Amino acid sequence: MKLLSFGPKTAAVLWIEPHRIHTEHGDRAIQDLPTEDQLAQALTSMPAGPTQWIVDDLMAPAVLLRDIVELPPGSEARDAFFRWKFNQAMALEGAHAVQALALEDGGWLLAGMPEAQRDTWVQLSLKLGRPVHSILPRWLWLYNRLAPSRSMPGMLLSLCPAGSGQYSGTLAAWGRGLTLLRQWREPLSPDAWITERILPSAAYLQRENRSPQEIWVWGAPTFPPTSIPLHPIQPEIPSSETL
Repeated sequence: MKLLSFGPKTAAVLWIEPHRIHTEHGDRAIQDLPTEDQLAQALTSMPAGPTQWIVDDLMAPAVLLRDIVELPPGSEARDAFFRWKFNQAMALEGAHAVQALALEDGGWLLAGMPEAQRDTWVQLSLKLGRPVHSILPRWLWLYNRLAPSRSMPGMLLSLCPAGSGQYSGTLAAWGRGLTLLRQWREPLSPDAWITERILPSAAYLQRENRSPQEIWVWGAPTFPPTSIPLHPIQPEIPSSETL
């Protein structure tokens, strides 16, 4: 019998994108959002205990805000304020659960998802003994693993296949911290991503004296070269992560 347990605790990773659910046992094809039955099958194949969910960027959209000068007092008032700012910025319908993260430069990162969807996922995971420890959008999971290790300004593309060689997804850029975040539901080809999204974003960052020196790409097996050095991110997904 163990009275004390030393060492880090871990959470099993559940990966959800519009075309697949991924666990340590492999991929299961889905369409759009997973059904409760599909989620239940994936969860019961995982070890009992906490789970970390990595979801497609557009299942938990985010916005970077730098115009917040003063926050209302009290946690409830602040939560309501951030929900209002998120809905105002994203123009989304229905009630959304919103999480706010303060950035070092005074900005705020707001990420949200429909309350009903979040509550269904949380309750199902509790019922099956795999409680949700955290839900992260894919781009933020990638950013947290990549940006702190880089010594120069960079850009991340977090892409999801949408068929016919096109991708939806996120563009995130960093200097000393997160400097730019843009997300698109409309899928484009890699060439169109370069001309319509990457190059205009790089030009904007150059005007701000934050020109990216490298681009990292997740989700596309091949990507055309650009004037900025480009690096693919290996698509391995961990089976568990330290809490």
